[in-house]
Amino acid sequence: MQSPVPHLVTAQSGPLLKLESTLLAKAADIEAWFRSQWLKTSPPFYSSVDLRNAGFKLAPVDTNLFPGGFNNLNPAFEALCIHALQTSIARVCPTAKGILLVPENHTRNKFYLENVATLFSLIQKAGYRVHIGTLIPDITEPTEITLEISGRKLLLEPITRDAGYVSVGGFTPCSILLNNDLSSGIPAILEDLEQDIIPPMGLGWHARTKSSHFGFYRDVAKEFGEHIGIDPWLVDPLFRNCGQINFAKREGEECLASNVEMLLEDIKAKYDEYGITDEPFVIIKSEAGTYGMGVMTARSVDDVRNMNRKARTHMSSAKEGNEVSGAIIQEGVHTTEKLGEDQATAEPVVYMIDQFVVGGFYRLNSQRGAQENLNAPGMRFEPLAFETPCTHPDPNCGPDDRPNRFYAYGVVARLAALAAAREIEAEAKGN
Repeated sequence: MQSPVPHLVTAQSGPLLKLESTLLAKAADIEAWFRSQWLKTSPPFYSSVDLRNAGFKLAPVDTNLFPGGFNNLNPAFEALCIHALQTSIARVCPTAKGILLVPENHTRNKFYLENVATLFSLIQKAGYRVHIGTLIPDITEPTEITLEISGRKLLLEPITRDAGYVSVGGFTPCSILLNNDLSSGIPAILEDLEQDIIPPMGLGWHARTKSSHFGFYRDVAKEFGEHIGIDPWLVDPLFRNCGQINFAKREGEECLASNVEMLLEDIKAKYDEYGITDEPFVIIKSEAGTYGMGVMTARSVDDVRNMNRKARTHMSSAKEGNEVSGAIIQEGVHTTEKLGEDQATAEPVVYMIDQFVVGGFYRLNSQRGAQENLNAPGMRFEPLAFETPCTHPDPNCGPDDRPNRFYAYGVVARLAALAAAREIEAEAKGN
């Protein structure tokens, strides 16, 4: 019996309905195009993409190369995840027998630990020996913890190093899988190893920038738009960036203000082109990092110039206590989707392993509006995940029916994954 999926309350009309119709009509061409792209550029080991569905465009607003929500995926797609992991691991190291999984140091985040347990189980079921190696300095011997939510047990083992190899408890892995975004930099124990490390450590948030990623995405969207005959803007958020900024000291404020003003004008021009009457807005966020820190909405340049001390302090904060030194100003994409009994504002998050979409879920926040960042206090995840894995359009259904809506999600998420693949390739070449 198929699990019920919550009803999405959306306003599907105009450009997005036309976009979904185009994606459905050209599904074979789209899949062939993706296959050709993956032959040119290897996909990321895994990734997740936050999407926003505005009713007139569908676009990614963030791409994570160290995804941490595998526990939120539909268990019905476990076989798909296992097959994708086998493909992804074999691509990196065809002879791999064992994997060392290195998570974040979030031993008190019960939801994140459930993600680690799920990822551990999937790798194990994919046919690999797997251990969890911890970077927590206080853990000096194997330590078993029992998860609060599921009751599952995790064994955290301290990582040791001998020459160019790391190991845990006598287990020396073929490859090291990071589920740690390295916001604080590359740990010395992982530098200059002989073992394969995936994803590449140079793509951690200590070095990676969101504007660089969305620069690659802009090129991908342009190529895709030309291939299927659509305006790339329908799947691409406009953006600008300020490389040097200090919110606390109000340094770089004029750079920020002028870029906000110009981007709002660009968005308004596209709105006028499509007859969209909604108010343009931008999202200002840190160039690096996750967890929704350092994010604000601006509808005019005055929102930047009139920031109070509390707002500047909020914008200065980043993960691991790092100071925000750069900002991306991104076109704000409304979300028309609402979910749950409280009709909470919702946005889809799509997960991929290698080139395969393996499912997704909805991020909800009843305390936030359609123009705000949902990755904030009050956030929750819809426990009923997508009923289809975003890979199979159904030509017998309407363009905005669930199978085809999920397919549209999967197409745009894969565009973001392709941009990340090019980003990884450029980093490997030192560009």
